[in-house]
Amino acid sequence: MPNHISGIKEPDIAARKNFLKLLKVFAVINLMRNIVVERLNALPIEKQRIEVVERKGIGHPDYICDAIAERVSVELSKVYMKRFGAVLHHNIDKIFLAAGEAEQRFGGGVITKPMLLVFGDRATYEVEGERIDVDAITIDTAKKWLNENLRFLDVENHVKYQVELKQVSTALADIFKRGGDVLPANDTSVGVGYAPFSRTERIALELERFLNSREFKQSFPYTGEDVKVMASRIDENVDIIIAMPLIDRFIENESDYFRKKEEVMESIKEFVSKNCELKTNILFNALDSPGRGLAGCYLTITGTCAENADSGEVGRGNRVNGLIPLNRPVSNEAAAGKNPVSHVGKIYNVLSNVIAREIQEKVSGIEEVYVWLLSQIGQPISHPKLVSVQIVGANIDETMKKEAREIVEKRLDSIKQFCTELAEGKYRIY
Repeated sequence: MPNHISGIKEPDIAARKNFLKLLKVFAVINLMRNIVVERLNALPIEKQRIEVVERKGIGHPDYICDAIAERVSVELSKVYMKRFGAVLHHNIDKIFLAAGEAEQRFGGGVITKPMLLVFGDRATYEVEGERIDVDAITIDTAKKWLNENLRFLDVENHVKYQVELKQVSTALADIFKRGGDVLPANDTSVGVGYAPFSRTERIALELERFLNSREFKQSFPYTGEDVKVMASRIDENVDIIIAMPLIDRFIENESDYFRKKEEVMESIKEFVSKNCELKTNILFNALDSPGRGLAGCYLTITGTCAENADSGEVGRGNRVNGLIPLNRPVSNEAAAGKNPVSHVGKIYNVLSNVIAREIQEKVSGIEEVYVWLLSQIGQPISHPKLVSVQIVGANIDETMKKEAREIVEKRLDSIKQFCTELAEGKYRIY
């Protein structure tokens, strides 16, 4: 800075130089991440007496809403990238599936009133006069997902579609115009993840996936996709309660229902015995009552109870790791459908689980690890307000803490690539 500026004395110039130096220092400090790595004085979940875990499967109304919301987000992101070179603002995380009405019958029933799938929240419909047909993309994507995953559902006649998405707000849309390598967080929120899964968590997840696998459905085509698994453990004993409807067109009468139910039960027992070390007690369609005819059998026409029994909503189903783990800390954010480049309710919840798994796999001596990521609205998503890494183990030393910190730093440094993968649908989050 020249010394001859009119009206400014030499001491004032020196003071200004010092002030500018301080600003640079503060800028560097602001870019430093607030990462706290500590030993958590807690009893690992496997050593706790009681554990309860739930898993909602493909045909559950809540799962349907989560899956479609996320698929719509991925498809919109593709369109935005292709046409405008960037993922634009959208949040498709307010989807509601209203149950329809149906009359199940042995040999095949009828849908008397279709389900209603309602899409809400925001999306970018227009950029500098160029329109995006968000409504068509949304409905087409929903129909495609339903066709792919619910074998007996007629997407044209069993479901109605109502799109209530609106143009994005000015303030949140502006976040996407600010540039930079990574975008600012569009919310002040917290994400939390943990690792590893317990034995109870693993069997709940793996059992539902087995029951909805292509191989199982080929062997038992008369089973529906609306699977729910509830596992409750006391010490080394776990009770597993499974709900899964049979498809009424394949069931001749009550005795046929219970015969086929027993066939399914034998397959379930075999799978659980091979894949779970715990002592298990299994109940399948526990509300069934022989002698009550249709009223004592769990039947559906389409494979989902949304046809006449239960509605669904984004965020009421599985957390981003695929489970509802009642003994673990979880975020109440509905991650599915949120935009993958600035909405920390999605990014941080998925990333915290990714970081937790990597720490647990790479840092020896850890029994469990919990990772918390707290955002501050307007700050770059690569620099959370706070990162908390809580390690459970008998001998946690400074070397282990350092290794965990380095994993966090590396993941946050590459968050742009992570967001790209998230936008492409490379992470299952329900």
